[in-house]
Amino acid sequence: MTAVEQQVDTPPAKPARRSRREEILEIAVGLFAARGYHGVSMDDIGTAAGVTGPALYHHFAGKEAMLVAALMPVSEGLLAGGRGQVSAHPGDPRAAVEALVDFHVEFALANPAVIALHLHELDRLPEEPRREIRRLQRQYVEEWVQVLTSVRSDVTGGEARVLAHAAFGLMNSTPFLGGEVERQRRATLLRAAALAALLG
Repeated sequence: MTAVEQQVDTPPAKPARRSRREEILEIAVGLFAARGYHGVSMDDIGTAAGVTGPALYHHFAGKEAMLVAALMPVSEGLLAGGRGQVSAHPGDPRAAVEALVDFHVEFALANPAVIALHLHELDRLPEEPRREIRRLQRQYVEEWVQVLTSVRSDVTGGEARVLAHAAFGLMNSTPFLGGEVERQRRATLLRAAALAALLG
């Protein structure tokens, strides 16, 4: 049997079932994004998740813990993913830029509630996790700066940071986009806008 035949005959793997904790966190993120952190109580989250108060506290110590659990893995994942995109294109910084844009656009389209939460609620975190998230973000930006300055000899590192943040602003606009444009077209438009901002 050929590899192609094996691929056709093998049923697709079922997606991993999410834990109850992950389900509750997703509900909390959606509520925080829609109403604001202070507009949501633990009772609101429990009601939406169909969980009683004691059961909810079994998973999270409180709203603050939920916020940390929502935002920290995102920053860690973006940094790891960004590094992966860059390392996949050694010696070709333009391809690395394009891969970074594709990676971030997909993230932004898949996670508008998390982006909204990050934009509006990051300062609600305690100092230590907030500082760690900021550190991870800076490292992620530097991945972009490195490849941008390799592609464009006309920009300094500081200027590349300006361009990277401008591109993030474009791509992270997903919480504010309506559904009148289908997802793939939104991805195409965001990709083109970000590349235009970055590469001129």
